[in-house]
Amino acid sequence: MKPKLFVSAFILAAIFLLSAPSFAQVESAAYSGITESRNLFRENCAVCHGENLEGAPQGSPLRGDLSHGESMSDITASITNGYEPAGMPAWRDIFSPVEIKGIALYVLETRANVGYVTSNYDAPLLIPDNVFETESLNFRLDTLIDDLDPLPFSIAPLPDGSLLVTEKTRGLRIVSPDGQKSELIEGTPDAFDDIYRLESRIDIERGMGWLFDILLHPNYEENGWIYLYHSHRCEDCNDLSRERERPVSMNRLVRGRIENGAWIDEQIIWQAPIEDYGLAGDIGAGGRVAFDNFGHVYFTIGMKCGGNASGIQDLTTPCGKIHRVNDDGSIPIDNPFAHRSDVYRSIYTYGHRSPQGLEFDAANGELWGSEHGPRGGDEINLLRPGANYGWPLYSLGIDYDGTPVEYGKDLGIAFELSDIEQPVVDLTPSPAVSSFIIANSEQFPEWRGDFIVGSLKARSLFRITIENNSFVSRETLFEGIGRVRDVEQGYDGTIYVLFEHNAGGQIVRLIPQNR
Repeated sequence: MKPKLFVSAFILAAIFLLSAPSFAQVESAAYSGITESRNLFRENCAVCHGENLEGAPQGSPLRGDLSHGESMSDITASITNGYEPAGMPAWRDIFSPVEIKGIALYVLETRANVGYVTSNYDAPLLIPDNVFETESLNFRLDTLIDDLDPLPFSIAPLPDGSLLVTEKTRGLRIVSPDGQKSELIEGTPDAFDDIYRLESRIDIERGMGWLFDILLHPNYEENGWIYLYHSHRCEDCNDLSRERERPVSMNRLVRGRIENGAWIDEQIIWQAPIEDYGLAGDIGAGGRVAFDNFGHVYFTIGMKCGGNASGIQDLTTPCGKIHRVNDDGSIPIDNPFAHRSDVYRSIYTYGHRSPQGLEFDAANGELWGSEHGPRGGDEINLLRPGANYGWPLYSLGIDYDGTPVEYGKDLGIAFELSDIEQPVVDLTPSPAVSSFIIANSEQFPEWRGDFIVGSLKARSLFRITIENNSFVSRETLFEGIGRVRDVEQGYDGTIYVLFEHNAGGQIVRLIPQNR
């Protein structure tokens, strides 16, 4: 299937890029808080700690082990209170609490090689051939395929060892067990390739009408159903589209079957009313889907209603929500808002910013999600029915301009912090957490029940241990390799990692080594 091209959007994007201000101007406007934190550090802290945290004759380095703790709260306390006997002054009377938090974040971001302008999108993607030694087992990485489209989104292992792969601006393919890719599957929903990137954030592509997650029905081997989540796009279809003379879009869930290289028997499982389609692009669309053990399918919609704040706390919009329907699209009678006619009855949770991962823990009967915060505040959440996860009223991170997250003041929404569900895992600085699995592979028995979590900016894979719904530990399995878009486990227990990269997407397998 050949992707369609929306010419007017492409021309507008080109005009924008040609007339864009310089890199320094864009960074100053878009990331003023980050720029301010860096300048405060360099003007006040670098003389002792070095501009790159390498240390100086009169001060200690801030890389490696830190004697007073390495967490956000530890570093914030060190800056605030100082250590006079060691020559470290207290800064509480010089910097505001927000400035101190920004400096602490800058230190953590620099230590973690987290860049906000490129998010490491242009960093080389080279798969090491060494053995990775971790706390409980060793593994190596084996490349299955290295010539996918630069923007893949999801993989779904098939029983025969093949993989379904979505390339979000192109379509759906099948990758064979030996790494051969098929032509694009015919008949799937359209994928649109009229994307552009801002000069200040080359990793964040703008556009609409993309393919997102793909997964098999739990009874796939009996019924053949494949669920495909995509951003449905239309033109001249609602008042907003006609007024602006441009397309509008919204996430949509469909299912179908694949036969002889074609997508057939398509059924719409969930679709918002066309009146609620909007102009916002797909950068914060979410796009993940998960099944539970009871015939329900869950899907994420991020901040597609426009802006950081609009619509997310409003139950009459679909955005910033996790939704739940039965596998045929009907509304479960025990949904939190199933008996209300004035809201989206599919809503399961709300208050989400940019949900990037969604998994059901079959062993414990729990739904978990991961999402992007702003500057800091990436989260892993236990998703409880009807709960509010806070965006844009509250976040453990701060906004890119250096101000606290408190859009509730502008929206006129009063709330108590006790009404906001807090994350089980706070990932600060933000690694741009992406997809994850809850491992139950016999190939990796030491990881059973652990969360294997990918990241984009940090180009890393983490193992996170959670017990009794409380965070226990985080281990980096590999770091600095490539932007991890998806993590999946195959029928035989193989763990797959999907990398996105402008030279071509790649899929690698984790191969356990001698224990």
